Amino acid sequence: MSIRKLKAAIRDIPDFPQPGILFKDITPVLKDPKLFRAAVDLFAKRHRDKGIRKIAVIDARGFLFGAALAYKLKAGVVPIRKKGKLPYQTYEESYDLEYGSATLAIHVDAFSPGEPVVLVDDLLATGGTALASAKLIERAGGKVEEIDFLVELGFLNGRAKLGGYNLFAPIKY
Repeated sequence: MSIRKLKAAIRDIPDFPQPGILFKDITPVLKDPKLFRAAVDLFAKRHRDKGIRKIAVIDARGFLFGAALAYKLKAGVVPIRKKGKLPYQTYEESYDLEYGSATLAIHVDAFSPGEPVVLVDDLLATGGTALASAKLIERAGGKVEEIDFLVELGFLNGRAKLGGYNLFAPIKY
């Protein structure tokens, strides 16, 4: 399955979640078994036999790719959620995004010290969500080996904000 086919399946939704935003909708990739498997396999190939013990997943679409990736790699899954959604003690990190601000949280006992982690989300936009998530992983003791996205919106320069991290995004706009 080619990256071109994955990219062709992603549709544009204008003015979502607010006017002026062009949302890249990945649900056509998710609903097609071949496309979904191809996307997960792209990530899995990068990390097979590299000792990744945990996949950190960003609420909510990161959960979909990251959980499947963790299964393939025989790794654990660590959710990074919006503030107030995790039941145990958490670290929190606030950040700005292209249409507002938010706070993310992670359980304080999510990782063993220095544990290798891959952070997964569906899309890199301004980089605020991914940077906040990477900081949370590090505060909780994990070591971010790579941050993986299915899609990168290059015109928003999120990669620049994440300069200290290895990044992978096979689809770029």
